[in-house]
Amino acid sequence: MKTANGMVVTMHYTLTDDAGAVIDSSQGREPLPYLHGHGNIVPGLEKALEGAAVGFKSRITVSAAEGYGERNPEAVFDAPRDQFPDDMEIAPGMQVYAEGPEGPVTFTVIEFTDNGVKLDANHPLAGMNLNFEIEIMDVREATEEELAHGHVHSPGDHHH
Repeated sequence: MKTANGMVVTMHYTLTDDAGAVIDSSQGREPLPYLHGHGNIVPGLEKALEGAAVGFKSRITVSAAEGYGERNPEAVFDAPRDQFPDDMEIAPGMQVYAEGPEGPVTFTVIEFTDNGVKLDANHPLAGMNLNFEIEIMDVREATEEELAHGHVHSPGDHHH
């Protein structure tokens, strides 16, 4: 079987930045399963894996535009301290969450300001090329439930 829309693809991967520093990897863990064609992985990687079969190994570079997007300077803004719970300890580098109109939004605390904190709503990997080493371990047809839900279900442990 080959990777195509509606197939569950299981892969080992290592993700590095342009300097070769490892950002994430499945090595030493279970391989990552995803539902191809449903936006479960970055668009550039999904395109590069189209038609791949079990045993496929490759180094794939995904541009920022095809990964987590370019950095948006307008997504960096100041937030007043009173927008956070009084007992919340805030530190630069930590992530905070809020409910947006389209669901949860993650912000990274950049620094403290005179009136609160500077937040960044860009994805931490925005603006970066993503360098993947990929090995396809398995390709199978998705179940009707997986297709309906738009993601892979592990055997016996998924309930909506």
